Amino acid sequence: MVARVAAVLRAVAASEPAGASTTELSKMADLARPTTHRLLASLAAEGLVDRDTKNGRWSLGPELYLLGAAAGHRYDIIDYARSVLDELASATGESAFLSARRGDETVCVLSQEGSFPLRSHVLHEGKRFPLGVASAGLAILSHMPAGDVNDYFSRKDLAVAFGGGHSEDAIRRRIALTRTTGYSVNPALIVEASWGVGAAVFDRGGRPAWALSLTGVETRFRRERITELGTLLLEHAHKLSTQLRTGTAD
Repeated sequence: MVARVAAVLRAVAASEPAGASTTELSKMADLARPTTHRLLASLAAEGLVDRDTKNGRWSLGPELYLLGAAAGHRYDIIDYARSVLDELASATGESAFLSARRGDETVCVLSQEGSFPLRSHVLHEGKRFPLGVASAGLAILSHMPAGDVNDYFSRKDLAVAFGGGHSEDAIRRRIALTRTTGYSVNPALIVEASWGVGAAVFDRGGRPAWALSLTGVETRFRRERITELGTLLLEHAHKLSTQLRTGTAD
């Protein structure tokens, strides 16, 4: 039951800010529509989700904000990351993101739009991808211990949902390249002409728990500039990892 509730809440979060219908959420959570509706009704009674009476779409409820605020002191990366994303977006003109690892997925938790008028819309706050998909998830997966990576592939076949570019062999090749350069690259594998570059951020135990990424249109991600963007991301990821480890901001 808990797993089903969590799946519904994640689906609602991924639908923000527009919200989603019961049918849409049932598909996203891979649950039967009656089950989804029953869970949503129970969550609404507790203030964890809200339903718009005009269009019937569900969104996150006020109780989740209170719960998140109570837990905020344990996940203080947001306070440090906000200025880092501002610096990245200002320096590059691209949209900058912070994604957090949650089990076998990454979820975007913070974003800052860049000044360049053409943007990639692959990533937004609340958006989830499996590890190894998109630059943030690839950066995190690439810095996990080899045994953990093998275990992950033993239970995941990403090619089913994301195509041949996300076969195990293809992802392992990108992992090898990421370990060489330090930063990951998503060469328009999710949405045509939408590129991303990512760098892992490490927690106090040295584990890759988050990732910074920059996304934009293909014409802005030529080889020479990818190197520049990757180097900049690594510098800021190191800065953020150090702040988390020491508990101090520059």
